[in-house]
Amino acid sequence: MIEHLKKLNEDALNRIKDALDLPSLDTIRVFYLSKKGEVSLMMGKLRELSQEERPAFGQKVNEVKEQIELAIYEKKQAIENVELLKTLEAEQIDVTLPGYQFYQGGVHPLNQVIEDLEDLFVGLGYEVAEGPELENDHYNFEMMNLAKDHPARAMQDSFYTDENMLLRTHTSPVQARTMLAKKGEPLRIICPGKVYRRDSDDPTHSHQFIQTEGLVIEKGLSFANLKDALLKMVRHLFGPERVIRLRPSYFPFTEPSVEVDVSYIKKDGTIGYIEILGAGQVHPDVLRMGGYDPEVYQGFAFGVGVERIAILKYNIDDIRHFYTNDLRFLSQFKGINR
Repeated sequence: MIEHLKKLNEDALNRIKDALDLPSLDTIRVFYLSKKGEVSLMMGKLRELSQEERPAFGQKVNEVKEQIELAIYEKKQAIENVELLKTLEAEQIDVTLPGYQFYQGGVHPLNQVIEDLEDLFVGLGYEVAEGPELENDHYNFEMMNLAKDHPARAMQDSFYTDENMLLRTHTSPVQARTMLAKKGEPLRIICPGKVYRRDSDDPTHSHQFIQTEGLVIEKGLSFANLKDALLKMVRHLFGPERVIRLRPSYFPFTEPSVEVDVSYIKKDGTIGYIEILGAGQVHPDVLRMGGYDPEVYQGFAFGVGVERIAILKYNIDDIRHFYTNDLRFLSQFKGINR
């Protein structure tokens, strides 16, 4: 029986060695190691042996079983490695092929101007304030010293949804809401946002545009502080060589009020000026309505059209280009260093 067991072990190892795939290997395992397999049948031969022969024969059967199990395990590992290599070769990536092209968008030129203004004024200690575009008449007009029957309302022909609600005509109501929220405390804010006025669209006008207003309320402010802030903004936007010119004007919410012109070089080499914004010291009535004592606090405010800055900064000939979403136009502003 020992010779038969050796022959069985030799045949099993040879069959395992010649196996080409996992199904064939599993068939060999079942043939030799299952409950009714050849090795199990050899264990049944123990009853035919004497008591003295059984231990040695049982030990030999277990040795054969372990050798077959080990050979099957090693062969299985080898077959799986070969199949894995075949899979990797079949699924390998050809790195010489061109990759996918990802189109990256850019920041809209108007957003570039807004972010540029925010960077400047936040660095000067201002906060960025926002408010609703659908606004109450009280905040939009009345708290800006424009009573119900004030003739200056005609300067801002408006979109009303009912007698008390309208699309805001400027971002000044954000200033009004912030003043009330501060409850008489000093403030420095800028208010960027979209505004609406019933205007005919043409190369220089639009029924909607973006405005950025600034408001500072502190003790001891003078007109000199306003001029300093305006000069810093103009030189930041257009270059350190620029100067400004202030012309008297009228706004119901500031007194005194000015129109601000910025210098430029004409084709003949002389200096010219172009209007870019309005400004002034906050009217005492506006301070009072906002919760400030005009005998203690002073303020200044300014408002600039973002489109006007972009037109001057990037030499745009038609304001409507900003709103038509033409990629040929917008792609020119990718990567512009603000």
